[in-house]
Amino acid sequence: MSNLDIWLVIGLLTLATLLTRSTFWLIGHHITIPKRINEALRFAPACALSAILFPDFLIRQNQFDLSMTNPQLIAGVLSSVFFLQTRSMLGTIFFGMVVFTLVRIST
Repeated sequence: MSNLDIWLVIGLLTLATLLTRSTFWLIGHHITIPKRINEALRFAPACALSAILFPDFLIRQNQFDLSMTNPQLIAGVLSSVFFLQTRSMLGTIFFGMVVFTLVRIST
């Protein structure tokens, strides 16, 4: 690839990013989203987070692992319980890292 091709790709990707991210900011107040869609969008962050975290909890060394020696799974389950009890996000992060470290060291 020549320098011109690289700069052309960077420019086009910048333009695509700018257009897709600014669309709702520029015309968002002119569009009304139906109530059912708006309610469904409330769950999008939780779904995205689950899609990122669950494979990390359940897959270890490229294999599906539900055993008690899986430190990610144990830390994830115990952290979830901790969060449901305390509702402290920062405490959950610290608790999960401590549990993960202890389980990883002990196995």
